[in-house]
Amino acid sequence: MSDTEAREGDVVRRGSAAAPPALESSVGDMDPEAFRRWGREVVDWVAEYMATRENLPVLSRSRPGDLRSQLPEDPPEEGEDPSLWLQDFQDMILPGVTHWNHPGFLAYFAISGSGPGVLGEMLTAALNVNGMLWRTSPAATELEEHVVGWLARLLGLPDSLFGVIQDTASSSSFAALAAARHQAFPQVRAHGLTGSAPGRVYASAEAHSSIEKAVIALGLGQAGLTRIPTDADFRMRPEALQRAMAEDVERGIQPVAVVATLGTTSTTSVDPLAELLPIARRHGAWVHVDAAYGGAAAALPAFRPHFKGWEEADSIVVNPHKWLFTPVDCSVLFTRRREVLRESLSLVPEYLRTREEDETTQLMDYGLPLGRRFRALKLWFVLRHFGVRGIRERIAHHIELGQRFAGLVDAAPDWIRVAAVPFSTVVFRWAPHDSDRDGPGLDDDNRRIMDAVNARGQVFLSHTRLGERTCLRMSVGNLETRWSHLETCWTQLVEEAGRLPRERAGIPGAAAVSPEAS
Repeated sequence: MSDTEAREGDVVRRGSAAAPPALESSVGDMDPEAFRRWGREVVDWVAEYMATRENLPVLSRSRPGDLRSQLPEDPPEEGEDPSLWLQDFQDMILPGVTHWNHPGFLAYFAISGSGPGVLGEMLTAALNVNGMLWRTSPAATELEEHVVGWLARLLGLPDSLFGVIQDTASSSSFAALAAARHQAFPQVRAHGLTGSAPGRVYASAEAHSSIEKAVIALGLGQAGLTRIPTDADFRMRPEALQRAMAEDVERGIQPVAVVATLGTTSTTSVDPLAELLPIARRHGAWVHVDAAYGGAAAALPAFRPHFKGWEEADSIVVNPHKWLFTPVDCSVLFTRRREVLRESLSLVPEYLRTREEDETTQLMDYGLPLGRRFRALKLWFVLRHFGVRGIRERIAHHIELGQRFAGLVDAAPDWIRVAAVPFSTVVFRWAPHDSDRDGPGLDDDNRRIMDAVNARGQVFLSHTRLGERTCLRMSVGNLETRWSHLETCWTQLVEEAGRLPRERAGIPGAAAVSPEAS
């Protein structure tokens, strides 16, 4: 060992107080002045991006492996100048981004990471707090408690509900179903599922896949989820739920929870919650409401009949990052059974005990992760920037756009709308009037139409499968989406559908645009 190595080792052994000044100056963070300079560069880039994002192709045109092939095998040995990272971001990362913040993003549930939300994220990253305990950041805990109360009032929910922010609806629903399992089988917390009677969760055939994942993760297995058939409007059938629950009880299977969806993923259908509640209650089952997307519409008093009875549910999930203009991730779980939720997941080792724990909320007790980001800050900024009136105006505008687009579909002889449009999502299908409109032969055609429109780059649509039919989905939720974007979408759909008969007839120039050619 050299004298230098020996001295450095001795410094480490004796503590940082003896560290040489030169070493201390080399192991700190980015210089504040450098941060200020590059921070301005980043903010300027973000502002320009938000002003010009419409000029970019919505759907990334990257091929699998494109980015990885450009990245070096090893990290840099010496630190690099920020100008290099930011240039690589522009040249290498941006081409591989599908632009969810694009006004032509009409796929899945279109979202907006709004300006105030982005500013909130910047401050959250700078503070870098872990809000697991009240003590670890009192402001993170108390702001979260307060801002979820604001959200409840915006949606017409009672003040008595307890709310906690999770990352996504998958985590919110998992926590809710963990509480439901604890209610049904309190012994499982200590002894596990071994020896317990079988338990069952009931959800619509159209319920989100996260419900099934939660049931698997909670040890009930896929057999522990019963998918209840739906009616012609893709809503859970109450009589089918009653029959399934009664049959299970007769066989010694204990009902654990009923999951009602108010705004299903494929069609945004609304389960008849008011009719499902008494059935679930008769069998002692927890009632969880998945309103991750649709719940935002309850901000409009005229739309609250869709949510009749949800205040009586045991738990509700609403995602501000879906339709309340908040950047991913931000999912709010409400419950009127706070203690059951806490008992199902709370575990407090000695090193996390604090003097004030009995008089404050410890947010770590209400979800699976211990660590918690300060997500309430961006939601607080969003609610303050837009206000109740501004949020209502924007959601109402999105719903109006969805209804107008549905009118185009309804008026076109070769297109059919396959589901009601309670909110801002339209599900439809190309089905020429002289064809078998429900036949599987049109499935490939609808996919080809969608792929060709997406390849043009101005809008991005998604698809789903209803029964045996492939259908297309158009969802409005972006703050900058205007009627002109939907007109472009419709024009391109009609054009690409028109190419198909000519293409089959071998007419030159009729081939649809492919992603590779665009």
